[in-house]
Amino acid sequence: MKMQRISEVVLLMAGVAVGLCACHTVKVNKHKPWIETSYHGVITENMDIVLLDPPLVALDKDAPVPYAGEICAFKIHGLEAPFEAVVLNGTSGEGQLRARGPVDCELQKEYTFIIQAHDCGAGPGGTGGKKSHKAVVHIQVNDVNEFSPVFREAQYQAAVTEGKIYDNILQVEATDQDCSPQYSQICNYQITTSNTPFAIDRNGWNKRVDYEPGTGSKQLFPKMHLETCGGPLSSVRTMVELQTSHIGKGCDRETYSEKSLQKLCGASSGSTDLLPAPSVSTNWTASLVTDSGRDSDLIFRFDGRQAAKIPDQMVPQNLTDQFTIATWMKHGPTPGLRAEKETLLCNSDKTEMNRHHYSLYVHNCRLVFLLRRDFTQVDTFRPAEFHWKLEQICDKEWHYYVINVEFPVVTLYVDGVTFDPYLVTDDWPIHPSQIDVQLTLGACWQGGEVTMPRFTQYFRGSLSGLTIRPGKIESQKVISCLQACKEGLDINSLESLGKGIKFHFNPAQSILVMEGEDLENMNAALRKVSYINSRQFPTPGIRHLHISTSVQCFGEDTCISIPDIDAVVMVLQPSEPRITIAGVDRLTRPVADLRGPAGLTLFQDLHIISTVTKGDTASHHTAGRLGVQEEIIHNLDYCDILVLGEELRPEQEGLQLQRSTLLGKHLDATNSTSGMSIYGVDSMSNYEQVIRQVHYHNWHPTQTPDRKFRLTCSELNGRYTSNEFTLEISVLHKSEAGEHVNHMVAPPQYMQVVHHPAMVHSLYPTHGSGVPSAATVVIVICIAALVVVVVLGIYRIHLTHQQEGRSSDTTKEGELDWNDSALNITVNPMESFQEPQGAEEEASEEEEEDEEDDITSTESDDSEEEEVQGAPRVQQSSKRGQLDWDNSTLT
Repeated sequence: MKMQRISEVVLLMAGVAVGLCACHTVKVNKHKPWIETSYHGVITENMDIVLLDPPLVALDKDAPVPYAGEICAFKIHGLEAPFEAVVLNGTSGEGQLRARGPVDCELQKEYTFIIQAHDCGAGPGGTGGKKSHKAVVHIQVNDVNEFSPVFREAQYQAAVTEGKIYDNILQVEATDQDCSPQYSQICNYQITTSNTPFAIDRNGWNKRVDYEPGTGSKQLFPKMHLETCGGPLSSVRTMVELQTSHIGKGCDRETYSEKSLQKLCGASSGSTDLLPAPSVSTNWTASLVTDSGRDSDLIFRFDGRQAAKIPDQMVPQNLTDQFTIATWMKHGPTPGLRAEKETLLCNSDKTEMNRHHYSLYVHNCRLVFLLRRDFTQVDTFRPAEFHWKLEQICDKEWHYYVINVEFPVVTLYVDGVTFDPYLVTDDWPIHPSQIDVQLTLGACWQGGEVTMPRFTQYFRGSLSGLTIRPGKIESQKVISCLQACKEGLDINSLESLGKGIKFHFNPAQSILVMEGEDLENMNAALRKVSYINSRQFPTPGIRHLHISTSVQCFGEDTCISIPDIDAVVMVLQPSEPRITIAGVDRLTRPVADLRGPAGLTLFQDLHIISTVTKGDTASHHTAGRLGVQEEIIHNLDYCDILVLGEELRPEQEGLQLQRSTLLGKHLDATNSTSGMSIYGVDSMSNYEQVIRQVHYHNWHPTQTPDRKFRLTCSELNGRYTSNEFTLEISVLHKSEAGEHVNHMVAPPQYMQVVHHPAMVHSLYPTHGSGVPSAATVVIVICIAALVVVVVLGIYRIHLTHQQEGRSSDTTKEGELDWNDSALNITVNPMESFQEPQGAEEEASEEEEEDEEDDITSTESDDSEEEEVQGAPRVQQSSKRGQLDWDNSTLT
């Protein structure tokens, strides 16, 4: 029986063990690999290795678990891209991008595709593998000087008359097939035959114009002129085109956030940014593929498989008869024979049905806006779909689209130019129901009439700055400001052009057309054409120029064929600013300061400066000579105050900023438990003023550890960022011997006299209920004892003078000494008269109290100085109207 029971127990325990093993099965592959959101690479043609910035590295939180924490592959989406990604080290996640074949700059200068990292899964077979988010890769192909210049004509002929001097006999021209201006530009012509009576005029115009940022307007063709070899002309027409489509959103624009730009342009408040930068509070864009680009434009790329749901609390409400939808869009023709709808924005039923309440989509290179009215508002046949057919929708270039709704009138603005719909279709209103709606980006949500709710009608293209403003339409002035280019063509001295020249700019000022009848007037006008870039920190790189000219003779359509001319403007690299935040980086304050109604001012001594490194022109040929730091003034667009460590507890602490501080400035602020963000395009001085008014409140400091805050500021949406300034706050819970506040942590130029609150509050400490503590009673008794001792001392001295019976002169001299030392009293306990024992003990207690107060409220430097010099402090204290014992006479 015993053996049977033992076996049963063993079996029971074994069963428990098996059960435990089954319940605690560990999931092997928990995490997705992580890579950067965008990469920029350079490859030299005829080479196979791509230099990526940042390097291609994938990380996995499952490491060091085998397979699950290792990287097995990098996959490229886009078969047309002649590149492949290989894994160099699966453990560290290092990878490399290579060309699958020869890359030719003359065929294609740039490539853009999407890449993902894949881990090795749960085992050798790769089952259960996970892949990272999608990242955008931009590849620029560097040119190699592989072509020689070639003359356009194999032979040039000209005839000259003997003895006549000519300014110009003939014109020769050579071209180079290399793709870059560096290697394709013809720099010089040379006559190789010796002893010829001819020369080549090198004083023509230059095909490359270097533009230094901040220099204003610069002439492009200061020496250009057109000659027609005689003959009367009817008219001359010249068109100059500046090509900037490869830069950012089509040209140099202020790359600030959409909210900051709207404030800068004077737009009305109340718009909702549906494509903000991913953050804790705006997490619905975190899953989308972002491309910050080379100029900090926040761009979202959609490849036909990505979409996002807008949280219900962020959905704009009260879309009445007036509202505005605006977005930047870059879109090309839809692939495939049967084009499908591509949805930018869609508001549809969340469940049960599949009704679209309003949406914005592209179909067959047409832009369509759908607006279905509710049955409660109207019950008649009303306009519901508005169609526009424009070349811009599928030209693969950036354009700014604004739809102003003043129902039933809907107007479209494209790059500031208005377009009316070519087709408007009517529909019945939507019947009332209790079905919730879902607002989505990049696709439309189909929650009903299908087996499984899903996204449909995916968008393919790029979007940026998608906003909705309910209750009001945007003005033409604000729309023009939001899409305006900061670079373009210009004409110096319009007044000097004369009446014979007509000129016309396109809205972006990238195309200039000039017409005239007189050739010399046209030459003079062409020499006044210039390039201007008003951005303080423009995008460096080339801007192509194209000049075409046509001439008409009397009675003929065209009489002379003039070849087109290509040139480049090279915008030089601007001096990058270094934004520096300085101030007191540690604050030690008593509890009362944090509890007070005003709270604790965090950055009272804050200073924000910006410097650039300018080359030393006097010694720029000296090797190794550093540039000179020069302070500059520019704007900021946001400053973030982040809480380090655990987040703020709303029930007991928080950051506060009075709204009145923002009045008269282009600034706004948001506050949360993670910190405070102040944003808007404004000067550094205005940011200083606002940040200095940020207060920290803590109603229960004893329950909160010491706090740390980090402050960072940005210019141009993160293109230039400041240092990370960290501020530490220490709370004094009680005044103890040896504790002191060291104000020397502040830089000398920012120091100021501060009366420390601890000196005041330590005199009458309470315990919250207003009842004096035991220390307070002791201090009051000591002060009373001090008064008694002083009175006894005065009386004793006066009595001694009377008993000695000094002469009147001596008495007067003694009285004079008495008056001079009225506030410098020395009581010597070694004197012959007997002092009451109680008074002596009280004096000793008072001395200890005084010494403790000195330690708390003065610097340690002062204590060392007193010990060395041995000088009494009574005179220093008497200037403050107080009485201290002379330590040099007390043992």
